[in-house]
Order: sequence, then C-alpha cells, then structure tokens
Amino acid sequence: MNEIEFNLLDEPWIRVMDSDCQIKEVSLEDALLNAHEYKALKGEMPTQDIVILRLMLAVVHTVFSRVDIDGDESELEDADDAVDMWKSLWNNKKLPEKPVKEYLEKWHDRFWLFHPERPFGQMAGLDTRDYDVQKLNGEILQSDNKKRVFSPYSGETKHKMSFAQAARWLMALNGFTDMGTKKPNPKKPGWLADIGTLYVVGDNLFDTIMLNYVPLYPDGEFRKECPIWEKDTIVIVGNKLLPIPDNRSELYTALPRKVLLIKDVNCVRVFKVTAGDYFETENAFIEPMTAWKKVIDKKKEFYIPFKHDSEKQLWREFSSILMQSENHDTELAEVVKWTNYLCKKRIIKHGYVFSISTIGLSFGDLFKSLVKHVYFDSLEMNAQILSEVGMGYREEIKFEISRCEELADKISRLAGNLYLSSGGTSGSKASPDKTYRSTRANAKSQLYYRLDLPFRSWLSSLDPESDNKQEKFEQWQDTAKKITLDLGKELVAAAGDAAMVGHMVDKTIYSAPKAYNSFLRDVSKIYQKI
Repeated sequence: MNEIEFNLLDEPWIRVMDSDCQIKEVSLEDALLNAHEYKALKGEMPTQDIVILRLMLAVVHTVFSRVDIDGDESELEDADDAVDMWKSLWNNKKLPEKPVKEYLEKWHDRFWLFHPERPFGQMAGLDTRDYDVQKLNGEILQSDNKKRVFSPYSGETKHKMSFAQAARWLMALNGFTDMGTKKPNPKKPGWLADIGTLYVVGDNLFDTIMLNYVPLYPDGEFRKECPIWEKDTIVIVGNKLLPIPDNRSELYTALPRKVLLIKDVNCVRVFKVTAGDYFETENAFIEPMTAWKKVIDKKKEFYIPFKHDSEKQLWREFSSILMQSENHDTELAEVVKWTNYLCKKRIIKHGYVFSISTIGLSFGDLFKSLVKHVYFDSLEMNAQILSEVGMGYREEIKFEISRCEELADKISRLAGNLYLSSGGTSGSKASPDKTYRSTRANAKSQLYYRLDLPFRSWLSSLDPESDNKQEKFEQWQDTAKKITLDLGKELVAAAGDAAMVGHMVDKTIYSAPKAYNSFLRDVSKIYQKI
C-alpha cells in the first residue's frame, strides 16, 4: 500500500455549491482558481467551511504578500500598496492563475494527506490510542454511553470515512475541537472555539475570500507570511502556551491538536488525537475574525474575544459587531473594519449586498469538554450601510433594536401578569415561582422569533442612497408594533376565563383586561412621536 497518497491540491475534497446550486467536491487548487464560479463552500457543517476558508486565505495572504497580480515579485511596503493590491484582485473578479499555480506547485509535496513524514495538518508518528472516526465526524458526535437519535449515518458508514471526508473533518477538528480529548487533557479548546468567529460572505466564493482578505495589520506593519507547510519542521509539544503568531497565514494554519489519520484501503476507520499547543486570546489582535470587548481586572485593562450569545439572533447584537463604541469598551473585528473602509472608499460599489456571519460552539459544562451545540447565524445588508452615507442608518437601526428589546420586556410583563391573573404567583426572591419566570421568558422568546424574519428582510432592503429614510423606518415600526400587538391578543385569548375574572396577589388585583390595557399603553409609549 502506497504510504504517500491523496494530495489536497489535486484530489477533490472541498465541497462547494456551483452556479446551478449543485454540491460537488473540488481540489484546493480548483477551489481557489475557480472560486468566482462557485457560490459558496458547502461542507457537511459550517465548522468545515470557515476552517477551509481560512486555509484558502492563508494561500492568498502568502502569495500576494510576495508577488503582484501578474506573478512578478512585489512585496507590500505600505498601506497604499495593500489597498492597490486588493483593488487589482477585486477588479480582476477572480484569483489570477499564474501566481497561485506557481506557488502551489512549489509546495505541492507539503499537501499530502497521507505521508510518512509530513502528513498535511497532522503529526507523523503520533503514538496514542486509536479512536473510531465516528468521534471525528461532527454530524454524529456522541459519547460511548449516549447514542445519537436519528443519526444521518448508520451501520458501517458510521465507522469509516472517505479520504475527502476525513480531510474535511480533520480541518474542522483543528479549528473547533472541544477539551474532551484525553491523555493529556488540553488546556484550551480549538482556536475558533475560543473566539467569537465573525466573517463576511459575498456574492460568490471569490468575493467571500476577498472580503475576508485583510492585507493590513492592526499596527500598520507588514509581516512575513509563513503558513505551516512552509516550516522546515513542525514541533508541537502539547499543552504548551505559545506566543500568538505574528502573521495571519501562520495563525490560520496552526495545529491546536496533534492528530493522525490512519489510512485503510480507500478509507479511514480510526485516527489518533491528543492535546496540541495553544495561544492566549488576550489582546490577540492579529486575529481579524472576531470582535473584542474590554475587561478590567485588578486595574489591568485588556481585550478578549467578543463571543456571540447563541440564544440571541445576530441582529440583536448589531451595534456590538458593526458599530465602534465611543468609549472603546468594544472593538470591531478587523474584517468588519476592512469592509467598512472598502465601502467608505467606494471600492465596493453601491448596491452590493453581503452578509455578516458568525459561527461558534457553546459548551454544556465549565470545563468545555461537552459541546452543547454549534451555532451559526448570518445577517444580510447593503454595503452602503457601512459607508459614510449609512452612518445615520446605523444609529437608527441600533435605536430600533433597542425598541424591540423594550417590546420584548412589555410582552414578557403581559405574560407574567396574565399568569398572575389566572391564579399563579410570582413567588419570592428566596423561592421564585419557576412557572412565572418561564412564562415570561417564553413570551419574550416568541416575540423575538416572530420579529426575526421580518427584521432581517427589512434590514436587507435598506439602501441609504436611494431610500426615503423616514418611510423605511416607519415601515419597520408599523411591522414591529403589529407583530407585538397580535401576540399580545393571542396571549390574552389563551389566558382563559379565570384570568378575565382576575386574582388577588399580595393585595393587588390582576386581571386580563387590566393587564392588556396596561400593555397597550406601554407599547404606545414606545412608538410615541418625539
């Protein structure tokens, strides 16, 4: 059996959606050079797509920090060079074949998935226990004593992977692994599981690559790009704290786990894994795909990644991810700052629509060894929302979201009062009534659910250069108010006859009519003319 097999530059393994919305597998070289012909990456889960996007970005960062669009030697020296390089690539509408192909040919031998000395994304000679590949497959993650119901795989298919499938899940493992790996337990989860991953999605895969290709570094300096395949040797001690890489291609290709796929006949049945090295997230501004929040601890100020609340729709965090705070309690992600710059300079043309997407893991325990769920969300908008023209829009959008929060509080209060009207109690601080609290929380969640799609649709329709701003915002206000009032009516109708009669709680009479009238006044005040 040939030990050197399956080169990621030549073999199809990356899942993409083509222009006919069909899913197919292509090689890394194909994905890069024909990115303009594909709509998007479409792996089994988004955790694959973002890690593969970062792999592609590592190639783009490295190539175009050394040569120009024609493949001639040309290093970036200042911000103008970086912007000009980006513009030339964007206007070309595809990645130029000559420089990309020449670079990949030079490093072809470092992209073998199976190799006795340099298997891609792995540690050769790793000597740990074998794990069944079902523990690598993110679609069927399960423990030995808790089987997954309605698994997409069954029987023998659970216990083997094609080389292409194994390559995709290897990428995802290196980005999003939890801390459940044994012997020794890692001190950190995978890098992307430890930050609030945020990225920009464009019209096609080429646009997505370019919108996340940020050639400028926060300190204004330019770095020597060094992806892991260019390193002469790969040394991973395991559970060692390392300085954060000083260049993005190295960060994008770092290995937070020691992994080794064991090749069988045309498939992978087992793999080995143990803890790799890790980076601290504090002030790790080299990472462009996360927003940051300030922490003050014992008179020390530092920034940590802003992690998105998996229980919230992304639009509810609009200001945190798209608006710079005046006191710098939060800092925008570099990919957002870069997109903002491109919009302000009108390098991205009027009318272009893109999405801000986020992906991450939420954990079910303090030790981050149990993944509760993988969350993914996306927010579509016109590029001009991030331009100078859209500044007023951003403030108004933020204000409308704050009004939605007020509406949610009012609907929660109504639900609670209806519960009291029907004979329930709120309990006390020492012994709260759980049903009362859950009733209020459920009503709030239901309102946000009903507001969700209409808000997303309205936001994506905004065009600061051609809209009648007042009409567009009044349109949303009418929509939000109607949705809230309709839900309020439904809650009252469902409260029953007992709530109509009312009930005394702590010397106060609660009844459905009284609660509803108070609710109507509260909603009216939120949208009263200023």
